Amino acid sequence: MSQTVADEPGEDLVAQARQDSASRKGPFARLSLFLRQVIGELKKVVTPTRRELINYTIVVLVFVAIMMALVGGLDWVFGWIVVFIFGDPAASTAIG
Repeated sequence: MSQTVADEPGEDLVAQARQDSASRKGPFARLSLFLRQVIGELKKVVTPTRRELINYTIVVLVFVAIMMALVGGLDWVFGWIVVFIFGDPAASTAIG
């Protein structure tokens, strides 16, 4: 019943990491290990297709437009409440 998941590190990578952490290495060896692990993780990255990228972009733009409308509407409502409570600021600063 065991399934392999693409996001889980391979057994060889885990074994290599444990072996490397067991033996104390210098800064260049640790940097080299880090870079090898980064490259190993980057090989797992799946780039989106053109169609997926367009869909993701549209979703983000629609979400941003909705959030802008929500924040703008709340700003208008709170501004109206402030003017209702404290009065019109332009009327109080007008010279007579």
